[in-house]
Amino acid sequence: MLSTLRSLVQEVNSARDLQEALDIIVSRVQKAMGTEVCSVYLLDPSSNRYILMATEGLYRKAVGQVSLGYSEGLVGLVGSREEPINLEDAPSHPRYRYFPETGEERFRSFLGVPIIHHRRMLGVLVVQQRESSRTFDEGEEAFLVTVSAQLAGVIAHSEATGAISGLSLTGKETRDVSFNGVPGAPGVAIGTGVVMYPPADLDVVPEKPTDDIDGELERFRTAVLAVREDIERVARRLASQLRPEEQALFEVYLRMLGDEALPGEVANRIREGFWAQGALKQVVQQYVRHFERMDDHYLQERAVDIRDLGRRLLSHLQEGETRQVEFPERTVLVSEELTPAMLGEVPKGQLVGLVSVKGSSNSHVAILARAMGVPTVMGLVDIPVNQLDGRELIVDGFEGQLFASPSADLRAFFQAICDEENELVRGLEALRDLPCETTDGHRVSLLVNTGLMTDVVRSLSHGAEGIGLYRTEVPFMIQDRFPSEQEQREYYREQLEAFAPNPVTMRTLDVGGDKALTYFPIHEENPFLGWRGIRVTLDHPEIFLVQVRAMLKASEGLNNLQIMLPMISNISEVEESLHLIYRVYHEVREEGYDIQMPKVGVMVEVPAAVYQIRELADRVDFLSVGSNDLTQYLLAVDRNNPRVAQLYHSYHPAVLQALVRVAQDAHAVGKPVGICGELAGDPGGALLLMAMGYDSLSMNAASLPKVKSVIRSVSRDWAGQLLDDVLMLDSPHVIKSCVDLALRNAGFGRYLRPGRTSSAVIAEQTA
Repeated sequence: MLSTLRSLVQEVNSARDLQEALDIIVSRVQKAMGTEVCSVYLLDPSSNRYILMATEGLYRKAVGQVSLGYSEGLVGLVGSREEPINLEDAPSHPRYRYFPETGEERFRSFLGVPIIHHRRMLGVLVVQQRESSRTFDEGEEAFLVTVSAQLAGVIAHSEATGAISGLSLTGKETRDVSFNGVPGAPGVAIGTGVVMYPPADLDVVPEKPTDDIDGELERFRTAVLAVREDIERVARRLASQLRPEEQALFEVYLRMLGDEALPGEVANRIREGFWAQGALKQVVQQYVRHFERMDDHYLQERAVDIRDLGRRLLSHLQEGETRQVEFPERTVLVSEELTPAMLGEVPKGQLVGLVSVKGSSNSHVAILARAMGVPTVMGLVDIPVNQLDGRELIVDGFEGQLFASPSADLRAFFQAICDEENELVRGLEALRDLPCETTDGHRVSLLVNTGLMTDVVRSLSHGAEGIGLYRTEVPFMIQDRFPSEQEQREYYREQLEAFAPNPVTMRTLDVGGDKALTYFPIHEENPFLGWRGIRVTLDHPEIFLVQVRAMLKASEGLNNLQIMLPMISNISEVEESLHLIYRVYHEVREEGYDIQMPKVGVMVEVPAAVYQIRELADRVDFLSVGSNDLTQYLLAVDRNNPRVAQLYHSYHPAVLQALVRVAQDAHAVGKPVGICGELAGDPGGALLLMAMGYDSLSMNAASLPKVKSVIRSVSRDWAGQLLDDVLMLDSPHVIKSCVDLALRNAGFGRYLRPGRTSSAVIAEQTA
């Protein structure tokens, strides 16, 4: 049965459309189970009725004609109970419903199982048999349940594909088709979809030997030079849209094309006797496998860059011509995997939105999109990319949604959001140089999270008071080896100088487990609970010592450095880290550098640290909560996993209670406490954190003006009362609604989504 199931899934995955997928299912299941009938009934969301969509054994003319109410008949019973129904004599059941057009009166045995995808009822899979003496046994029932579970996602994807092409279960024209992803860059864009395809497919390249090694090497060198010229041309084209610092991402590509990087390894494979295309395929796939094993999405995006470079090199090796693309005035760029190089192919001023099936908010494309102010949605599920070309699209970068073929009402709804956002940004510019202080005089520091100079430029323009989290992984990411002390020092000096004399908090290297580097691979069964953060750098003091030494030397004459230790779960980790930091400090002083001892703090991001705040605070100068990781660990939810992402909620009562405890315990021993994470950048979340007593809030630069505006408009007593109210509630969704309502009542509705949601607008169209 396992081989049958595997073959069935493969066939369905290759189906051209929903109907072909359903026909394959009923045909293969009927044969595999040796039954006389197999049928699929799908639930049409517009009519809330089950429609017979495919059958093997009933009359074919009934397909598309027979339908049942949501709770009608045995099919409706399976759907409403959401569990299998197995009957030896179906016609005798009180819920049995007879349809003469199907010819099913000949069949007595009945087994139906629900088809459910992400809690959504899609339909019912049914098998029937003529003999009343036959009862489908437990093994057959288990097989059908397994088939249903395996195929639910495939059917959901096929259903979406059918819907986007204008086909629905009822045959009506479908509009306002929506897909859910993750926000990449905030904002709303309305434009025409342009699908970008990779220039070449490495997966289909055959491996074959060559006798002309010199000739293959020359062909490959020529391809490398051509690709370098392509990337340099794209970088020049984007130069007018990006600051010089923001073009650093293209340096990543050019570094990869250096002789000591990817080309060097390909050349070695060619010298071993492989033709150029095959050698390129081997090396690229090896690189990609390394990166894709990383669960950290910020670093995982390097696989996209490598794959993109491989395709471009292959395209030149194959001497293939690039497809000539026509870009409309308002282009929404769509691809399976968007890359920075693709952005540069759109003429200046015509790119309004980005959509990428793969990727996350930490991808290089998302970073560039935020720098350019282009609304972006990443990580979309069940999206038929090839059918979006030329369609009108709405990109909702706030909620991470994509709408295709919008109705006039939905288009007007989102146009109003665009207009409001533009007006809001202009209105908040006046707050840049004003302090973040409540109406009753309580002061809160607003800091930013950075990783590139891109972030720094935007942060300064929005009035940030310092850096609450600088991710030092970036200098390590863009190398094919550990960066030297001097190389690190140059990166750190840029950040420190940009914000001097304001504080810059640098987190020590946070890799390992789910954040492995290509040149420092770590493979573990459970990387989230494995060798990562401070655990790695303490086991490798040579890495830690060089990094701290580079930080200290970079701070000379500025003295605005703060060092933060990640993934702390034990007091001993803090003590050992402090010992190494003090040792480096004295060594650097002895070398003649005039520096001050920086403040040292810890990140509170694992539950163990929540219960050791007083002990930790006794040993360090400050604490900072990493709310994103803390929320994931407290709720045991990976927010990048679409199967459980809906369970991740920053307003969860357990999360809020933990945050209250951290702030109280830190202040009880007189130590400042800050927070960096998505909750700090949410206006409502920022009010709750301010009421809890957090001294600083660190966030994405784009969130800073709204947070400052809200905090400057309320008293701390008002925020404290709101906090008391929500701490009495037990549902994260109710808490979020309560906070949003309080903001609306206080006059801050313009910072939230408009009163009518997009789903409400769609519902009105189908009513």
